Amino acid sequence: MQPNEELTTYYAQRAAEYEAIYSKPERQPDLRTAHQILQDIFSGKSVLEIACGTGYWTQFIARKAIQIKATDINESVLEIARSKEYPSNNVHFSQADLYEIQPDTHTNALFAGFIWSHIKLEQLAHFIEKINSLVLPGGMVVFMDNLFVPGSSTPISKRDTSGNTFQLRHLKDGASFLVLKNFPERKDLEALLNGKGKIIQYISLQYFWICVYQPIRE
Repeated sequence: MQPNEELTTYYAQRAAEYEAIYSKPERQPDLRTAHQILQDIFSGKSVLEIACGTGYWTQFIARKAIQIKATDINESVLEIARSKEYPSNNVHFSQADLYEIQPDTHTNALFAGFIWSHIKLEQLAHFIEKINSLVLPGGMVVFMDNLFVPGSSTPISKRDTSGNTFQLRHLKDGASFLVLKNFPERKDLEALLNGKGKIIQYISLQYFWICVYQPIRE
């Protein structure tokens, strides 16, 4: 499956201002809660993180994880991620298209933050199969993404015939991008994971959702 080129370009150009979204005052309680939840979930785990971006979430997970292999398709965001401090020296970054990553013998947990919403609805089944293949039997997958909150979330600008929704986003340099951004409900996750994963926990905060599940091997 080919990566979404416009989406990839958008995040490459947004790298320097990527973390501004985490400065929104109304989201601070949710962020503090999510930091702790993820540290608890990944404590003692060997983690593969896909679409790690600037390492915002990596830095918190690394406090409790044994090790993290953090990947992203964009080198520009990885440069920022590498510049952060990881006191345990337990994080290795690499540039990779998630569909080209191969399973290893260490990964017993996978974190995919804010990538589900950027996968087209018609491609999600294939996406989940790929994700599941990257975790050892008995391991777990953790997805985290945004809930749509009027007044805080960027408005939806377009909906295509498949039901995918898009936001018009503007960068500080004036560039504009129509970005794929879907907002699944819990029932959507449950339907897609039916037969593919056993949901261990679903957490709904005010601005974010977190889903923890164990892949089902066929």
